[in-house]
Amino acid sequence: MRFRFRGKTGKEWKLKLSDRRAARIVRSCQELPGQHLFQYEDDEGVVRQVSSADVNDYIRSIAGPEVTAKDFRTWAGTVLAAMALREFEPAEARAAARRNVRRAIEKVAARLGNTPAICRKCYVHPEVLAAYLDGKLGGLLEKAPDKALRRAFAALPAEEAATFLLLHVRTSRKRLRAR
Repeated sequence: MRFRFRGKTGKEWKLKLSDRRAARIVRSCQELPGQHLFQYEDDEGVVRQVSSADVNDYIRSIAGPEVTAKDFRTWAGTVLAAMALREFEPAEARAAARRNVRRAIEKVAARLGNTPAICRKCYVHPEVLAAYLDGKLGGLLEKAPDKALRRAFAALPAEEAATFLLLHVRTSRKRLRAR
């Protein structure tokens, strides 16, 4: 499938997706009358466009009232940043480390379709950047989780599990120090 659409701030997107199940779902959506790809028939048989409010209502119904689509975008940005930073060798100088962070953020921003400033401010957890600048990112991403965390991570891809563990360790230490 190929998608071409105008996103936030008018940016033109061209995406390719290879997934037979998703293709079947999209094909069934295309069969609904109207000009919008993502639509549904309500209980009265009226075709309605799917809006961002609909998406967030659905997410809140299954994940809780405080969760929105932005949380998924932030998680994706955080994982992408951790993986981008992992590609760099540990920097010996602080200036080199900051340049690597800037390059990683630029890469993530391009993927998310945002400016680097918005990406860093809104879509990447600051502990990922702090761990890299402290020289501890690689070790935390490679650390094996305990049994309870391994069970919790069973459904996550490895890079997401590693990022979650990194955040868990970093934020737990901060909470302990704050006591």
